[in-house]
Amino acid sequence: MARMMKVAIVDDEEDMRQSVSQWLALSGFDTETFASAEEALKVIGPDWPGVVISDIRMPGMDGMAFFKRLMGLDSALPVIMITGHGDVPMAVEAMRIGAMDFMEKPFNPDRMTELAKRATQMRRMALDNRALRRDLAEGAQVMGKLIGTSAPMERLREDILDLSQVDGHVLVDGETGTGKSLVALALHATGPRAGKKFVVVSCAAYSEDALAAKLFGPVEEGGTIPLVEEARGGTLVLEDVEGLSQSLQARLLTFINEQGSPAETRIIAICNAHGEGRTLEDALRPDLYFRLAAHKITLPPLRARGEDILTLFTRMAEQFAEEYGCEAPEVSAQEAAQLLQAPWPGNVRQLINVAERAVLQSRRGSGSITSLLMADTEDTGPAMTTEGKPLKEYVENFEKMLIDNTMRRHKGAISAVMEELCLPRRTLNEKMAKYGLSRGDYL
Repeated sequence: MARMMKVAIVDDEEDMRQSVSQWLALSGFDTETFASAEEALKVIGPDWPGVVISDIRMPGMDGMAFFKRLMGLDSALPVIMITGHGDVPMAVEAMRIGAMDFMEKPFNPDRMTELAKRATQMRRMALDNRALRRDLAEGAQVMGKLIGTSAPMERLREDILDLSQVDGHVLVDGETGTGKSLVALALHATGPRAGKKFVVVSCAAYSEDALAAKLFGPVEEGGTIPLVEEARGGTLVLEDVEGLSQSLQARLLTFINEQGSPAETRIIAICNAHGEGRTLEDALRPDLYFRLAAHKITLPPLRARGEDILTLFTRMAEQFAEEYGCEAPEVSAQEAAQLLQAPWPGNVRQLINVAERAVLQSRRGSGSITSLLMADTEDTGPAMTTEGKPLKEYVENFEKMLIDNTMRRHKGAISAVMEELCLPRRTLNEKMAKYGLSRGDYL
């Protein structure tokens, strides 16, 4: 639906501004009158949805000074000047520096209507193009946050650009910390719904009744509108969609079916169901699952992204170093190898945390990336990876490799290994026994 353009009429003579306003209102324009330039400037600013018709001769700030102020606020704002016979040279000068046109008193009302029509069309096009450029810039900015040149990331960006253009709902899947919410935003910001409502709700953050009211209403007096209404025409993101009760699944399916095709509101469902033996297909009724999964994107785990890991770590460390006012830590070849081989159970979110802690400990002049990686392998739960392999297995393989490599570099010197890995003697002994490692093999 095209936006309604206003026509601001600025003239110190009440009879003149009222007659202009009445004529344009009869011609279908939405008019607003001001007795002075100063009054108009309190309302008119950048991106103001309309055009200006202003007299040149006014007390206080005259029409030329007013016009120059408007150009300083928004150079694409169409301004039509009203002038007496003796002020034509001034009006011509205004056109030379950017005014759209001028009308000499007494002017032809039909010409005024035609000028107002052309001016509002120009303004609407300028604002639409400006909004489009902003939307494209936002889309580029969001896509720019999907850092990496690995094959999985190249495929992910291609999938986002492809699926952003279709009307079907999308299921975004992947391990925790891989950036599913960022991908949902990228799907919105790079498609035709960019600039429209982008509404996010976590289905796991509310009780069933509270979530039902938040999504579908009814709304109590003074409350906000239901999210399905707020997102109308835009995108509704359902995080932790596996948390929907059977009752809410039925209501959501009804909402989807009532929209018809193509859907007015696009739904992006984000799945975080990655416990042992549990899938989203188990959690959702089949008819809803297949509607939400009309298109599917599965994000790659960080451990599958190769050199992207070093790129991300370096970028994050530099950002945190700038934030904390210190130098980013240098990564040795040994540490780079460890970063590349780490299982990253928390994926990109974990890497960001490790990068920040690396900067903080470097600022203090103590600690190592090795010890941070060792600490982050503790307490890994029974989650499954997207490859269907227990995450604990990745973590244990990495932990064994880390202890083995550290023991080799320190030639079995237990105190040095304990210091580098930040492990107490008893814990180190238990882990070595668990992995069949013997100090005698390193002496």
